[in-house]
Amino acid sequence: MRRIVMHLGISLDGYFEGPDADISWHRVDDELHTFFNQLLAESSAFLEGRVTYELMEAFWPDADQGPDVEPAVAEFAAIWRRMPKVVYSRTLDAPGPNATLVRDVVPEEVRALQAQPGGDMVVGGPALAEAFRRHDLIDEYRIFVTPVLLGHGRRLFEEGPPADLRLVETRVFGNGVVMLRYEVER
Repeated sequence: MRRIVMHLGISLDGYFEGPDADISWHRVDDELHTFFNQLLAESSAFLEGRVTYELMEAFWPDADQGPDVEPAVAEFAAIWRRMPKVVYSRTLDAPGPNATLVRDVVPEEVRALQAQPGGDMVVGGPALAEAFRRHDLIDEYRIFVTPVLLGHGRRLFEEGPPADLRLVETRVFGNGVVMLRYEVER
């Protein structure tokens, strides 16, 4: 059965974005980007909310087309194009290539997706992750803590039921980002 993994960066004080949806404080250097690519290339699908999908779709389809593109960026652009995407949105009319539109998070439908063969499915976007968490659909959390204090913004975990987690891996990157990988105890 495919697992659902939440993969998201936060500030040390728990925000996934600063005021006015600012994410410029994230420290994604070549080492971290290469690590992301290795993890995400093994996935079988990206599960995304509309905002995250539109942000990604606006940049990644042709991000490898410029003359001075970093290798890790070019690699992820290729991953993005080939990876099937499931976009959860009630307002999006039609997603781009290799994407399927779903209107609501229906646990039985998500479990049917999990029963299909393939690697982990990565849920992206905090609002969608929160919906998945409320339905107890997330199997693993990959939290990338950036060593900044924002003071305010949007917190990653605002609501939802409690969950017991087991720390299974940590990793420190040269830029100070720390990955905390937790599995949900069921």
